[in-house]
Amino acid sequence: MRKEKDFYFHKAKKDNYPARSVYKLEEAQLKHRFLKPGQRVLDLGCHPGSWSLYAASCVGPKGVVVGVDLQRPAEPQKANAEMHRLCYDVFSEELIGVLHKKWPGFHVLLSDMAPATTGSQYADHQQSLRLCRRVLELAQRLLHDNGTLYCKVFQGADFPAFLKECKALFTTVKVLKPQSSRQESREVFVLGQGYQRPKLPETNR
Repeated sequence: MRKEKDFYFHKAKKDNYPARSVYKLEEAQLKHRFLKPGQRVLDLGCHPGSWSLYAASCVGPKGVVVGVDLQRPAEPQKANAEMHRLCYDVFSEELIGVLHKKWPGFHVLLSDMAPATTGSQYADHQQSLRLCRRVLELAQRLLHDNGTLYCKVFQGADFPAFLKECKALFTTVKVLKPQSSRQESREVFVLGQGYQRPKLPETNR
């Protein structure tokens, strides 16, 4: 077993988080401080719940964290924020309607989603981008102005094109490789801050 896996696995157990992935969010938050008290946070691919719990600790009792996952979630663990878990496919249009009905929008959109890996780097990269582009689409429909996106993506030939799409929507875009992410892994995290809603093209009157 890798030493880094040992360290973060045991640290997560000690800190009462269900998975070691929490530190991939914590490291970004400690450096960039995009999760703030009172915010509404949407956590896509939330199972088993570590990111939601950590986000709840940041947004506090006046904040809201909504987790979405294909797996039917267990009851939310006790957290220092209002917590909700929804069982939906992120590609479902019904999900957008449910979210709009209950909440006016979100200040932060998190995604730790990844495709089921096939062993083909090209195929895994393309499936990862398919998920990430859906996340970017949801950001445009659910994020408040000046909102933040933190999204996992597998690197590959088309990664620069995805970054360009992000830069068209956010004031600043950074690519992060947390220490808790194994160095041999092709995963990185895109942090987009300062969401700017695209302007609709002017029509002739």
